[in-house]
Amino acid sequence: MLVRLLFLIALLSMSGALHAGEKSAEKAGFASKLTIYLAKGAPDACGPGCDRWIAIEGEIDGDASQRIRRFLAGVKDTQRPIYLHSPGGNVEQSYVIGRLLRSRKAVARVGRTIATACAAGTQVDAACLKTKAASGEVEAELTTYHAMCNSACGYLFLGATSREVAPDAALAVHNSRLILAFHGHPAAEAVAEYRRRRIANADRDRAGFIAAMGISRELDGLIRTVKFENLHMLTRSELYRFGIDTRPFAEAMWRLETGARPSLSKLAVMKKENASSFRTMEWRMFCETRNRVPLMFAGEIDEASVGKSNILMTADADADKEAGGSPLRAAKYEMWSGSIDPDMVKAIMASRSLHVRQTISMPDEKVDVTKFDIDLTGLASMRTQLATACASVPAKPKNPWPAVPFPNVSSRPPAVPAP
Repeated sequence: MLVRLLFLIALLSMSGALHAGEKSAEKAGFASKLTIYLAKGAPDACGPGCDRWIAIEGEIDGDASQRIRRFLAGVKDTQRPIYLHSPGGNVEQSYVIGRLLRSRKAVARVGRTIATACAAGTQVDAACLKTKAASGEVEAELTTYHAMCNSACGYLFLGATSREVAPDAALAVHNSRLILAFHGHPAAEAVAEYRRRRIANADRDRAGFIAAMGISRELDGLIRTVKFENLHMLTRSELYRFGIDTRPFAEAMWRLETGARPSLSKLAVMKKENASSFRTMEWRMFCETRNRVPLMFAGEIDEASVGKSNILMTADADADKEAGGSPLRAAKYEMWSGSIDPDMVKAIMASRSLHVRQTISMPDEKVDVTKFDIDLTGLASMRTQLATACASVPAKPKNPWPAVPFPNVSSRPPAVPAP
């Protein structure tokens, strides 16, 4: 080549935030370097019998894989779950880390780790990052609500052999951006040719990585269609169809919602029979009124369905206690709302699972029956927090607390487009 090119940076990067230094990343709520640490929470914080996990969070920087490799070399428990919360970053580094997680047969989930030693909203300041970087375990809480693994973070996630995305978390993808900087003044034709080759190589590397991880090539085809400036949040059907999260039933953690109508809520999604689409459902428990606790169930339905539905819920601690009835229908949703007595509340709080049985009576006298369980882990401890939130509301209604309209759009994680 007649024109001598000296490339200072030829970095292929994907990110949900600017690569403009530490301040830009922190403004988005993420540290400018990928952080990894051991976290310890309350009993069952990361699932039944699980109270310890590995947190990986922040922007994937150019030296991230070396730090992750050194850290994981000292963690002998390869099945300790890894929770990811990242806007993305360096793609080439993410491939290296993804392959490292595959070699460990890692369990990965999308979730936010909140260090209790750090004040609320300051998880990425210097003091908090120092706490997380110290040796030992960091006392923390865990939530999937609004957790995200966007852009290059997705390749870390694909590397794990067990992958879970909760209904209130996000896994989002977009195409790559090639950043080039030069010394001198190379010819425009030379720059264009170099750019073309690098992009072609990047497309080939991405397709090869996705295939090596056992994921459908449909994912690569989708990524090619999404501009870098945008993000596409993978739907539950896409997660299932691409082979990323193949659970036919998935649920979020119980979550406290404060404000004028405090409640405990949980989202769940269930694959429809003989279809690749999923149905979204929600449970809510409201403030106690007159020694009874309002409980609500809501779910998506096919608008064209004509059968009459009935829902029955029992707790495994006392199968004789029941709640439920015929839900009301409104367009593509159905909702049952009632109140349960203290004995039913006690049974629920003492149980691991809420057993749900839904029957649909068809006009031809056929009956469709669907059974599934809702995990109650963490509900009992959160009910104490609900009582505190209810006591702080100045004006309480005499009748049962009003239900929040379904679907609860606030439960959807935010899409964070690249600037």
